[in-house]
Amino acid sequence: MFIYLSHNLSVMERQLDHERVEKIAFVLKTVAHPMRVAIIDALSVNEKMSVNDITAYLGLEQSLTSHHLSNMKMKGVLGSKREGKNIFYYLKMKEAPELIKILEDVNVMVF
Repeated sequence: MFIYLSHNLSVMERQLDHERVEKIAFVLKTVAHPMRVAIIDALSVNEKMSVNDITAYLGLEQSLTSHHLSNMKMKGVLGSKREGKNIFYYLKMKEAPELIKILEDVNVMVF
């Protein structure tokens, strides 16, 4: 009986590990664009920003910025809140800036 339980735990651990790996891959795919990294960086410095704020802050085109904001919001990296006529975006996935920092550190070590 102990061996059976041990085997089931091993299967459960692999499933949890698979779920964790899938989540990490999902986050990496979601932020794997220089503009998205820049947006996350901007939102890590500024608690909330409108599309116009982000466009001005990063010197990007408004339509392309909106596209990336919408995509990251849909995937749960960003959240938004309407205040009057403006929609403000904020980091919903608080780990995103830390992930980018880790990747920057790895990049420094590799190159």
